[in-house]
Amino acid sequence: MTTDDSGWIRMRFKQNKVWVAVDSDGKIQIHNGKALIKYQKEQDHEYRVRETDLLPLDAEPGESSAKIRKPVNPSSIPSGSEDPNCIRIYADGASSGNPGPSGIGVLLRYREHEKEISRNIGLGTNNIAELEAIRTGLLEVKNPDLPVRVYTDSGYAYGLLTLGWKAKKNTELVNDIRALMKRFKNLTFIKVKGHSGIEGNERADKLATSAILQKA
Repeated sequence: MTTDDSGWIRMRFKQNKVWVAVDSDGKIQIHNGKALIKYQKEQDHEYRVRETDLLPLDAEPGESSAKIRKPVNPSSIPSGSEDPNCIRIYADGASSGNPGPSGIGVLLRYREHEKEISRNIGLGTNNIAELEAIRTGLLEVKNPDLPVRVYTDSGYAYGLLTLGWKAKKNTELVNDIRALMKRFKNLTFIKVKGHSGIEGNERADKLATSAILQKA
């Protein structure tokens, strides 16, 4: 998802890239159940479409949006409302060239403990790196009986792993993650906005980008 400072974000509508109106918090403005879009930001004419017909910009063209749900905003979760035994995984991926040299960044938190992972995964795309970061984070969990929350800013990964999108690419990696997810009794993915000051996500981003400079 591409954003700017003018109150619009870049998304996909029926395989077309469009601009979508958002409020000061970056949330899509909804009126009578519909979002406001423009095909070109400088044009005067605006359109109203169903929010469920909008896809993240990095979604694969042709993906169904019938099952789309609003992402969970971590700031809306009351502080202290989650189990103190919850494991939090902040996962991010980066690619220089897309495809190009790629890296993953993972921050795991459990009570007072933290673990950082920064690894170069060789040549790949941003989407591959995002998925690999999630897979790596889940593999680090030793006790799948504990509640696990995975934070990602990838609409592509979130859609594939929680919204039932069909994988047209990277199928082996997606299937590996889906099989891995079955181990957990209480696993939730939380879609966060990238580069929005969420501390764990910002750290994972830095770990991913710095990994690109490492030797694979």
